[in-house]
Amino acid sequence: MEHAAYEEPSIESKPEIEDLFAEIRKEFEGRAEELIPILQRVQGVLGFLPEEALIEIARLVGLSAARVFGIATFYSQFRLQPVGKYMIRVCRGTACHVRGGARILREVEKQLDIKPGENTPDLEFGLETVACIGACALAPTMVINDDTYGQMTSKKVGEILEHRE
Repeated sequence: MEHAAYEEPSIESKPEIEDLFAEIRKEFEGRAEELIPILQRVQGVLGFLPEEALIEIARLVGLSAARVFGIATFYSQFRLQPVGKYMIRVCRGTACHVRGGARILREVEKQLDIKPGENTPDLEFGLETVACIGACALAPTMVINDDTYGQMTSKKVGEILEHRE
């Protein structure tokens, strides 16, 4: 799989952002204390926080764009770049490590031709590693969006990814 050159993330449409902020203005009072819930709401709809949205949020809550950007980059839950439709999280916790988690990560990397922190060029898949999924009895584990897969093998990785394409 070839990696695409980086392009500026695009939003579906400016009207989509305008409609979203019209809803947000109805839901929120525009106070600085509402910043985190507003960031969460915007990311929940758009999938990430584009620059245009951060600027509009800053206007709405009466903070500088730099302050809003600083907060959005401080918390790991917020993303400034689009992510894959299917976010794969491979566990690197102790139980998964002992039971072959690194092998599972290598297999995902090989099959999708991406490394942790990257997305496939078509934004179908994104890959991350996490310190612990919390399903140690099922080690090694990986999660795709909200689905947890345990007792993973290289063969299972291929089967699971094949069903997602």
